[in-house]
Amino acid sequence: MTLQERYEALKQKIRHRKAEFDAFVEMLEKQTSWLTSPASSRFHLNEEGGLLRHSVAVAENLLQFRELLAPIISDESCVIVGLFHDVGKIGMPGRPLYVENDNLWEVRNRNMRYKTNGNLVEMSLGARSLYLVSGHISLSETEAQAILCHDGQYVKENTCVAHREEPLTLLVHWADYWTAHVLEEERQAKKDILY
Repeated sequence: MTLQERYEALKQKIRHRKAEFDAFVEMLEKQTSWLTSPASSRFHLNEEGGLLRHSVAVAENLLQFRELLAPIISDESCVIVGLFHDVGKIGMPGRPLYVENDNLWEVRNRNMRYKTNGNLVEMSLGARSLYLVSGHISLSETEAQAILCHDGQYVKENTCVAHREEPLTLLVHWADYWTAHVLEEERQAKKDILY
């Protein structure tokens, strides 16, 4: 399946909050860099469309982990949290977080194809993601915690929930970590061999 087909299949899993979800996706697709944004400035999937590729893979992995470990969690929660855990990486409508890096030395020597746009109000990625999603989709407390704290204990501000994470928070963290540090690194290694 193509990335677009996988993305569409995930969107079809939304039932109860379909109108809110569809309106949010329409805004993302028409007013932001959601479809073209990289997943990072220099690390995983720092390429056009990298954020969508990463987000779809996280949602798919989250659904698989949930199936094995916590089948009581709904498909809808997994899709919303998995797809939008990193949506803060778009920045804001009309103001992308990542812009092309014009420093050729950084591009060549540090693989920094993108730089962070300084024209945004500063906030953590989890906070920006939660801000964007909760402004459009009604979230449960569990979903809010999962989006805000999806980076787990690797992020200092998440220590407030240490050992009190909801199962969805743990699952999205594992899905995100597995996707970025195993699957995407394998993909990059194969790509490096070819070129």
